[in-house]
Amino acid sequence: MKICLVEDDLELGHSVQSLIQDGGHDVVWVRRITEARYWLEQLVFDAVVLDLGLPDGNGLDLLRSIRQQDKQLPLIVITARDGIEDRLQGLDSGADDYLVKPFAGPELLARLRAVARRSGLAQESETQEWQVQDLTLDERRMLLTRGDTVINLSKTEFTILLTLLKLPDRVVTRRELEARALPNADSHALDVHMFNLRKKIGEGYVRTVRGVGFVVERK
Repeated sequence: MKICLVEDDLELGHSVQSLIQDGGHDVVWVRRITEARYWLEQLVFDAVVLDLGLPDGNGLDLLRSIRQQDKQLPLIVITARDGIEDRLQGLDSGADDYLVKPFAGPELLARLRAVARRSGLAQESETQEWQVQDLTLDERRMLLTRGDTVINLSKTEFTILLTLLKLPDRVVTRRELEARALPNADSHALDVHMFNLRKKIGEGYVRTVRGVGFVVERK
């Protein structure tokens, strides 16, 4: 999984970053809300680990804004605020779990696995094949088939489709797709590759959400 860690404490941040990486996950660690907002727009994350006491604001405000944009993204709060009212406020604001500092490293990893299971990410991470309608994409072999027919995609087209298939029924923004598949290309490149991808796989698989991005819907 790709995790966004939002924690301003240097020592704890380094420790949690190393812990999650040792657990086999990718981590983007930021220390401010402004940095978190930037990276959450740029990349597709599988979960967020969020401290509440941050230098440039209240983590609850960030939590609420994340939930307004994405109802599914797993999010664990880590904080020193241990009162029952604090816990209730965090959970009612949209957190999937609430972990009070100090905590044991294995417990955080276990809770990440738990929220991933509830969201369906755990099953996703164990497979290398994704399917929607009659399309089947094999990530390991970089192979796309429709029924018995092999569809040849460029590396960029494959990455775009893979990103969408990993997040079915979720709108993936243009910035997210560009960050994953076209990090150094100009702003028009995504439209060209999306046109070519749709021409190869046919209509009815990828839907454009005007002004936002694209989505693959399970039917």
